[in-house]
Amino acid sequence: MPAQPELPLRPMTLGELLDAAMALLRSRALPLLAAGVLLGLLEQALLAPLRAAAFVTPPYYGPARGHFLQWWSVTAVGFATEIVILTLLGALAAAAAGPALLGRVVRHRQLWSRTRPVSTVVVALVLGVVGVFGAFAGLVPWFLCYGLFSLAPAVLVIDRSGNPFGALWRSARLTARGGLRGFWTLICAYLTWFVIRFALGSGWVWILTQLSGGEPVWLAWLTPAAWALANAVAYSAVACVAAVLLLETRIRTEGLDIAIGRARGRGEDDSAALVYAR
Repeated sequence: MPAQPELPLRPMTLGELLDAAMALLRSRALPLLAAGVLLGLLEQALLAPLRAAAFVTPPYYGPARGHFLQWWSVTAVGFATEIVILTLLGALAAAAAGPALLGRVVRHRQLWSRTRPVSTVVVALVLGVVGVFGAFAGLVPWFLCYGLFSLAPAVLVIDRSGNPFGALWRSARLTARGGLRGFWTLICAYLTWFVIRFALGSGWVWILTQLSGGEPVWLAWLTPAAWALANAVAYSAVACVAAVLLLETRIRTEGLDIAIGRARGRGEDDSAALVYAR
């Protein structure tokens, strides 16, 4: 008998969906946050020399006078790295979301073998390239890219799509259903966590700076570390929202809950119902 499911096997309101995503994050905090911290540190290491060249300084990394174009270029690269990291973490969150819906017990270390790394990396690179141009062009194209295609890693892992580009197309179709319900859910989650991570990444650094009476020498390395930790939490949370959203959208529009119930009634493997039948 499967264990008690961690995710509701029914359509959810927006609030319930976000709560379910947080429940998934709490249950898989170790692998998600560990991966998030590692990717966040790599992101900061990549951005550090670019920021220095563009005269962008901590703790807020705002534009220096006379260097707006350089600052915007670095910002565009930052948004591109975000969408890459969200894609990679999205695959890990999706690997956890399927068993959580079915009540299957899967160890943390077993999640990595379910992530389909090659296809996920292809999707991440495609979105990263599109994302850097979309961000540089004024951010609106970036948000369109993120809102339409963020379910692609979950499609690869849960739906078992065999084609990365097919996964991107299916993601766009799923997020567009119900009057772009999935699209706006993803945008809402991203913006909410953007505010939270800004507070986490810069707030306490500002407090320490004020207490020290100036700009201490450790500000240059403390700020990237603070942002890496803040981003790790935010990226993991948003990745969980995307994974739960895929399952909820399939329940709402494709009868995934009915398919799972029928499989269980016939004594069949209910995990087979997660595979998308074209």
